[in-house]
Amino acid sequence: MSSAINAYRIKKIESIGRMTALTQEEVVSHTRTVVQGLEALRNEHNSILTGINSSLTHQQPPDSNVVHEKAGIIQKSLDQIELGLSEAQIMLALASHLQTVEAEKQKLRAQVRRLCQENAWLRDELASTQQKLQASEQHVAQLEEDKKHLEFMSTIKKYDADVQDSESSMEEKKDKSDDPVVDLFPDDDADDRAAMSPTPPSQFAQQVNAGYEIPARLRTLHNLVIQYASQGRYEVAVPLCKQALEDLEKTSGHDHPDVATMLNILALVYRDQNKYKEAANLLNDALAIREKTLGENHPAVAATLNNLAVLYGKRGKYKEAEPLCKRALEIREKVLGRDHPDVAKQLNNLALLCQNQGKYEEVERYYQRALEIYETKLGPDDPNVAKTKNNLASAYLKQGKYKEAEILYKQVLTRAHEREFGAIDGDNKPIWQVAEEREENKNKVKDSAPYGEYGGWHKAAKVDSPTVTTTLKNLGALYRRQGKYEAAETLEDCAIRSRKEAVSLVKDGITPEGNRRLSASRDRLRRGSRESLNSAEFDANDDNEASKFNVRS
Repeated sequence: MSSAINAYRIKKIESIGRMTALTQEEVVSHTRTVVQGLEALRNEHNSILTGINSSLTHQQPPDSNVVHEKAGIIQKSLDQIELGLSEAQIMLALASHLQTVEAEKQKLRAQVRRLCQENAWLRDELASTQQKLQASEQHVAQLEEDKKHLEFMSTIKKYDADVQDSESSMEEKKDKSDDPVVDLFPDDDADDRAAMSPTPPSQFAQQVNAGYEIPARLRTLHNLVIQYASQGRYEVAVPLCKQALEDLEKTSGHDHPDVATMLNILALVYRDQNKYKEAANLLNDALAIREKTLGENHPAVAATLNNLAVLYGKRGKYKEAEPLCKRALEIREKVLGRDHPDVAKQLNNLALLCQNQGKYEEVERYYQRALEIYETKLGPDDPNVAKTKNNLASAYLKQGKYKEAEILYKQVLTRAHEREFGAIDGDNKPIWQVAEEREENKNKVKDSAPYGEYGGWHKAAKVDSPTVTTTLKNLGALYRRQGKYEAAETLEDCAIRSRKEAVSLVKDGITPEGNRRLSASRDRLRRGSRESLNSAEFDANDDNEASKFNVRS
């Protein structure tokens, strides 16, 4: 008896071992088989139980107690079968859930592997870029040392160098005075810096980031290029751009949005070097890529069209630039809405292009619409409101509409004064009102004191500089044209204090030479006030939107 029990136990253990060795698929398959068997057994028990119950209903056999006992046994078996079926269904549902969990687990593992591969690729790219950066910086350091050595050697020929510098400076001023795009892309600080200066880092970054987000793998390189280009170190920025462009074309192909982004960045660097032809070719290539990959009505396409239009404008090709600018305007109106601030910027650029072609009706319409958008969306104190009013006033001046221009100039100065000192009243007057009062009283009070009591106003106006400074100069020139010389001197003296002469004094360290320069400048200004009315000139607003090369990546 004990041997039989031991044999049974051994078989039971072996059976359990075989069950634990089964895979999930085998367990599910066996469970389905068991379910089928249990369902068949349940049907058989139901038929037997039905027969017994029918026999008990129609006739009473002599052994009815035995039949009732059989029916009870069959009913218990049927209940156990139902329980087994329920457990089997639970096992199948659990198996399905486990399969789903396993599939999700495999998916996550695949994503982890892919992220690890991308991380390794980015590390390699970063290491390679850092090595190239170090090599470039070493080369730049060597060039700087050579430059210092050459500057030291050149001090021996300083007299000859002074003569050459004087001649080249006169030629440069002459070339700039004959430049047909000064009105479209004015250079207000021409006396203090070269004709083309590097784009500031903040403006450079804003230009290349709008419209299309810089991918993560390009962001580090993009920041390096911005830094070097803003410093004028093009010998480092250009090779970095070209190498990145080559790597992108190898990995992603030429027709890829990232390639277009890098083409835009390189075009901006070329623009800062006055290489307009190369920049235009790059922008045309970027435009074709974006139209193909992003669609013809994408904001990035509009930005590239605007950049190309501005570049043509710098080269004097206004007719070629105008349709590009109009198409960019249509795209932005469609995508952003007709009253979006970016639409107003595009209207400013289009107005400047039309102004250089003498289309003044369109110029006024575009500026007025841009002004309405800025005032509605950004508020009357936004700097763009004053800039646009200044632009519109310049257009009025070119048409001889001096009254309309004077009204706009006074609005700009009045708003700047109210923003800093509160509402206008008898004791709180804006600069132009005081200037006109001095004009009215010039014969009553001789040798009036210098306009020093408003020095604090000049400092406060810096929040809107250089727009306020430009407005002061333009309104002063308008007063001179009207014969209001005292009022003109007041505004022009204010403009000199708040901008150029202040910069000159800082550069000269407030030396006697700096004081002599200030006196000479004022003497020239007063002599100019007495000259012919035809000698009055108006400065273009140096804050025009089109004066910025809006490379939208």
